[in-house]
Amino acid sequence: MTDTATELDRSATLWELVARRAALTPDTPALIQAESGRTLTFGALRDRAERVAAGLHAMGVRPGTVVAWQLPTRIETVLLSVALARTGAVQSPVIPFYRDREVGFALDAAQADFFAVPGAWRGFDHTAMAARLGARGVFEAYEELPDGDPAALPAPPASGRDVRWIYWTSGTTSEPKGVLHTDRSLIAGGSCLAHALRLTSADVGSIAFPYAHIGGPDYLVMLLLYGFPAVLFEKFAMPDALEGYRRHGVTVAGGSTAFYSMFLAEQRRLPPGEKLVPTLRLLAGGGAPKPPELYHAVVRELGCRLTHGYGMTEVPMITMGSPDDTPENLATTEGRPPAGMSVRITDPDGKPLPAGTEGEVRLRGEAVCRGYLDPLQSAEAFDADGYLVTGDLGRLTADGHLVLTGRTKDVIIRKGENVSAKEIEDLLHTLPGVGDVAVIGLPDPERGERVCAVVEQPADAEPLTLAAVTAHLRAEGLATHKLPEQLELVEALPRNDTLRKVLKYKLRERYA
Repeated sequence: MTDTATELDRSATLWELVARRAALTPDTPALIQAESGRTLTFGALRDRAERVAAGLHAMGVRPGTVVAWQLPTRIETVLLSVALARTGAVQSPVIPFYRDREVGFALDAAQADFFAVPGAWRGFDHTAMAARLGARGVFEAYEELPDGDPAALPAPPASGRDVRWIYWTSGTTSEPKGVLHTDRSLIAGGSCLAHALRLTSADVGSIAFPYAHIGGPDYLVMLLLYGFPAVLFEKFAMPDALEGYRRHGVTVAGGSTAFYSMFLAEQRRLPPGEKLVPTLRLLAGGGAPKPPELYHAVVRELGCRLTHGYGMTEVPMITMGSPDDTPENLATTEGRPPAGMSVRITDPDGKPLPAGTEGEVRLRGEAVCRGYLDPLQSAEAFDADGYLVTGDLGRLTADGHLVLTGRTKDVIIRKGENVSAKEIEDLLHTLPGVGDVAVIGLPDPERGERVCAVVEQPADAEPLTLAAVTAHLRAEGLATHKLPEQLELVEALPRNDTLRKVLKYKLRERYA
């Protein structure tokens, strides 16, 4: 961690952080659009965002005004978001792939006063959808943004502890939850990511996921703390995106486990000795479990480091692996929490458990959200000591690294015995012919639940059989009562549109 980054960490608001970085390195590139090569410096980010803020002010945006936006990963999107931070508005980012049901829910729940859309984008008319939903204050913000004279603006917000962000959980099992964040909670989350990765001003990052995801401000904070640029991908698809990584000399890439697998698949198509992205030195991400075998394959075949972290919409970054960690820790843990994050492992009643013992993961710290839009959901989410109850299972190692072992609701109970889905998934990732896998529990009249493995195979792989799967797991030493009793082969596992998490509830609906 540099002295400059440590000092910038103390910024009260996101706008203050933008202004301080612009004063330090105004001519340094901040954002690069992958598709066109357009570049915005840190100085221009501050100056243009202030003009956009003035244009928003002229439209009626004031401190506390709720502005929802559903925009792709573009320079203009970052500019609009930073401009809203300058005005003190409450902004509610919405993933651009969401449609009427999810968008309508978010607009209604947040009581949005304005809604920024890209117009017609990738074959879908967002402006028409906004009209169908009866959205208020609709304006398009794709190539053109509001503009005005910054002299008309009031002073920027002074406090970073007021709720100014509403993010949305993916809503994979129920209606999405509106998660309340402050500038300081987002800065704290981004700081964890930035400092763990040991980055420098010579690095070139990349944002290949929707900027409307909670990872968007994580990454922006990292750029502002360390003063290096990121390449923004409006449309991410392999292998087309590789040209952007190579042309702009990206050194740090990633997003989630699915991204690692996509890079690895492309590397395997190249002749031996040819590197996929010659400048790439680090893959980093989070958002989904990382099988140990995937870590080893990335290091061995891509020839770069892989650091994985643990975060969620409610807490942008909880733990993060560091390039300084041992290969064993990088392969088998989610990294360590920063100084300001308290990770507590408890029994179901909230009693703390000793290191090495598996239990529920609970969190307290500046990066933790301030709750949910629904006060009842907030009351249920925190325990008596103020810790967020995550629903994840894990244990802390003796040196403070976190190992995630599953979900409290992702444990299969077979004949009264708990079976960890993640344990089986990690072992199946070591079996040739497995591209990705999801292990689920299905209702069973005799067992309560039976173990079902749903496997996504590469196109050229020999179809797996249940006998081959169970033989592999037996050879790995898995207990007999944990062996899958059902195998399903699919061309593609169902995933969400943000970090490509597998939607297990859809698999349960399909095979129950």
